Amino acid sequence: MAAGSSGITAYTDWGKADFSGIYDCPDPRHYFATLHRFDYQVPHHGQAVFRTLATALRRLHPERTPLTVVDLCCSYGINAALLNHRVRLADLYARYASPRLAALSARHLAADDRAFFTDRRRPEAARVTGIDAAARATVYAHMTGLLEHAFAENLEVTEPSPALRLALAETDLITVTGGVGYVYTGTFTQLLACTPNPPWVAAFVLRTVPYQPIADLLARSGLVTEKLHNRTFRQRHFIGNAERQATFAALAANGLHPAGKEADGYYHTDLYLSRPAADIAALPLTRLL
Repeated sequence: MAAGSSGITAYTDWGKADFSGIYDCPDPRHYFATLHRFDYQVPHHGQAVFRTLATALRRLHPERTPLTVVDLCCSYGINAALLNHRVRLADLYARYASPRLAALSARHLAADDRAFFTDRRRPEAARVTGIDAAARATVYAHMTGLLEHAFAENLEVTEPSPALRLALAETDLITVTGGVGYVYTGTFTQLLACTPNPPWVAAFVLRTVPYQPIADLLARSGLVTEKLHNRTFRQRHFIGNAERQATFAALAANGLHPAGKEADGYYHTDLYLSRPAADIAALPLTRLL
């Protein structure tokens, strides 16, 4: 485990396979080709939720236009692509497997991507700032226009740069799909220190990772965390029995059971949403989602 600045450790040794070879390539083709084999799907679930939250924020706070979204563990800008453009995750899998794109250099692919996403940009698009330790992935996402600001910074081990502090100041919504555990209380401590008006936080969290330490931290900034109780969301298929057994052991350690969830062969995530109490009273979670 890696210790964050809060002294609480990030969960980096939970028995998952090592995909580090695809997270920081010059372009996302290898990333999509690899994860498609394991039915990686949590960004698809995030698309529907994050769009709903963005619409709700605009209605509750019409002065916040355009919205400013910070995507943690942003990688190649996938959540930004799905939030702001008329595309689905299935479209991205098909695109990056296309023979037409296979021979392009990373630079030419980025230019092609920029045109592709520009043609499909939604009129209510948010400004997205992406944070990820993978420098080449964030540079690529910025080159394509998916991210307005891109920062290759690991807030578990370093303080945010002055430029990142400035970009975070007007944040309306923080999103993360599955990165919690790699980023933990250290990262959220730093984010909250840079946001004078605490933003909404929407996190898809593997059930093997305790979220309560982060919820407690957010509460100290006036955010109330609710968990969506009526369902979980698949992340990806287990690669093999070692991942399955490690997951079942972690669930048991947390008093959880895989029946009806991880027993189907997939990692499952819970959705947590943290908001100011006044916003919850105005729009309860059961009406929102």
